[in-house]
Amino acid sequence: MAAPRPLMRAGGARFDSGRLLAIALLAGVALVWSTPLLWMLVASLRPQNFGGLDMASLWPDFTPTLANFAEALESADFARLYLNTILVCAGILAVQLATITLAGYAFARLSFRGREVVFYGFLLQLMLVPPILIVPNLTTITRLGLYDSLLGVMAPYFASAFGVFLMRQTFRTIPRDFEEAAVVDGASWWQLIWRVLVPLARPGMVAFAIVSVVSHWNEFLWPLMVVSSLDNQTLTVGLASFTMGAESASQWGVIAAGTCLVAAPLLLAFGLFQRQFVNSFLFSGVK
Repeated sequence: MAAPRPLMRAGGARFDSGRLLAIALLAGVALVWSTPLLWMLVASLRPQNFGGLDMASLWPDFTPTLANFAEALESADFARLYLNTILVCAGILAVQLATITLAGYAFARLSFRGREVVFYGFLLQLMLVPPILIVPNLTTITRLGLYDSLLGVMAPYFASAFGVFLMRQTFRTIPRDFEEAAVVDGASWWQLIWRVLVPLARPGMVAFAIVSVVSHWNEFLWPLMVVSSLDNQTLTVGLASFTMGAESASQWGVIAAGTCLVAAPLLLAFGLFQRQFVNSFLFSGVK
């Protein structure tokens, strides 16, 4: 079969028809995926008395208003919800970076009997559906006296099988020459990890940090199970409670505004650091 002939445009530049088709398909997929986000943004800016929110009337002529955001901020304590969520995400990530770095180093560099068996047994956690562990985790948290606390929300995530796998693969790509040179200079094992391996493995750690923060920022089921007081709620749980109250009055604009407030930090961070995010995944080998 003959290869498709390139298309011509003014100035002599050539475009492959296959590339144009791929771009068109990607643009279509991006449009489909962005439609709910666009619908949420438009709904949050519509006046409350404007009418329905069906897709046919998505783009009528109306004056955008921030009244829905003001009402959402008055209806829920978003400052506390933001603080709790940031504490949970930051606390989990801080402990995870320590545990996955040490475990990844052990599986990548140390030789001990049954290393591969232990490693693959550790990876079996990736095959478990998280809701299966809710009952045993909740029982353990209750016995430890951590129920209804932010530490209780964080504790089950202090170790990460995915993080250990990622750091093991990252460390294995680093040549041993750097470590041997550090050992010759008298570096201890912790200096070897902290001053040699960690700086070289920074792209992998950044990639894992992105996955961890996004995952726990959006976590809903576990915080809902382990937290009962309003003071310890995270954004997702607080949004659910806020939405249930707003639904009774069919305040869809307020609900959309509250949803925007929850998603805005992640969207803003991705918009500002998009290139760094993509480069971190490319350099770490995460596909």
